[in-house]
Amino acid sequence: MALPHVIVVGGGISGLAAAWYLTQGPNGPRASVTVLESSPRFGGKLAVQSFGGVPTDTGAEALLAARPEAVALCRELGLETVPAATTQAAIYSRGRLRPIPRGLLTGVPTDLRKLAASGILSVPALLRIPLDHLLPRTVLHGDVSVGDYVSTRLGGEVTARLVEPMLGGVYAGRSESLSLQMTVPALYRAATQRRSAIASAASVLSDGRKTMGPRKGPIFVGLEGGVGAMPATLVSALRERGVTLRTTSPVQQVRARGHAWDVVAGNGRGRYATHTADAVLFATPANVTAELLDTVNSAAADELRGIEYADVAVVTLGYAANEARHLSGSGFLVPPVEGRAVKGVTYSSLKWNWLGQQARSHADDGLFILRASLGRAGDPLAVEASDAQLVRLAADDLSEMIGLPRRPAIESVTRWPQGLPQYAVGHRTRVADAREWLLNTPGLAVCGAAYEGVGIAACIGSSQAAVSTVLQQLAERREWAHG
Repeated sequence: MALPHVIVVGGGISGLAAAWYLTQGPNGPRASVTVLESSPRFGGKLAVQSFGGVPTDTGAEALLAARPEAVALCRELGLETVPAATTQAAIYSRGRLRPIPRGLLTGVPTDLRKLAASGILSVPALLRIPLDHLLPRTVLHGDVSVGDYVSTRLGGEVTARLVEPMLGGVYAGRSESLSLQMTVPALYRAATQRRSAIASAASVLSDGRKTMGPRKGPIFVGLEGGVGAMPATLVSALRERGVTLRTTSPVQQVRARGHAWDVVAGNGRGRYATHTADAVLFATPANVTAELLDTVNSAAADELRGIEYADVAVVTLGYAANEARHLSGSGFLVPPVEGRAVKGVTYSSLKWNWLGQQARSHADDGLFILRASLGRAGDPLAVEASDAQLVRLAADDLSEMIGLPRRPAIESVTRWPQGLPQYAVGHRTRVADAREWLLNTPGLAVCGAAYEGVGIAACIGSSQAAVSTVLQQLAERREWAHG
């Protein structure tokens, strides 16, 4: 029996992972697969550049080891993960760097003594926090923004100086808009059972320790040579499995053909070709997916169209190694209330031993490499400012905050327009409704960062779920066809 043909639209990590799992089964591939990528390269927001001769990530640079999907896929591909050398980060607050204290859950404190010792918050803000134990319960009838919940329970400064930078570092979003259900789901569940936000956060952390036991491994891992090298390895492995992979093939339209689907895509030479598939798996940003679904499932498209994105930029800077000797830790976050363009900084040379060793061998003086992130939801800075302006903004901020020279030795700018989906209040319901509508068109599924998590592991998990849905629908169709 011929294998069903599945077209994967989008060749980022979600699409490539979907192709991997579609061609992985106990008895060989479960489908023949074609991956159509609109850009000239695979990998999406995973990419590596040569920076002063040192490979550095320009997108995501770490894998969360607490989730198994990404680490497991690396293992299957023969890629050895390496632990981060340090995960001790800081927050720039009230004029200087202050170590992030233990006992925080996305900025919600559980140990007030350690929080007070950190100096992140003012004395009035610290005195406001214990009111959380006296205030009436915040009744959650549905979703609520993280900012609204935390400010109500703990005060605005906790939100501004703890929650905002942590959410900004992950989502480039704003706490008054981001969903508590989606961004901190365990806290949301606990908050429906307890009055105090502090007690809710403490219960989440305690339950995590009971479930996982003492942490034996690293929190974050990477790959020597950069996480952005992962897609190239995956592409090579997929080719060995017989997967058809095409770049510069933007999909223009998806049409129903009986129980199959016609996918119209460019061929890179100004012409278009029609590919027929038994199923189509969309691994594109939600707004792109919405446009393609519009003619075949407008209700699902309308839901996905409501997911907004933030533009972000990564400015990679290199300094003479002796100019950064005073720095320690993995980097720091910057609350918007500080009025800086930079929202987060990673000391790549300190976080990854392999990178630091290569950077130190650069030229005579050695090199210290860091990455500065700029751009937040609703702010066009990352796409409207010139490269020179972004470098100057980042370098000026770093000079004033951590004492580096205003002129780095080398620099590069990578922009990610529409780079991070925003999990707004009501996001979980929106995604559930979209998936429900998609059941009306069997053979179509979605995956990627727009749905259940923005990290690499979450994207791969989303791909696994979409593959399961598609394969189940194809199996049911075969059973129906054979009576």
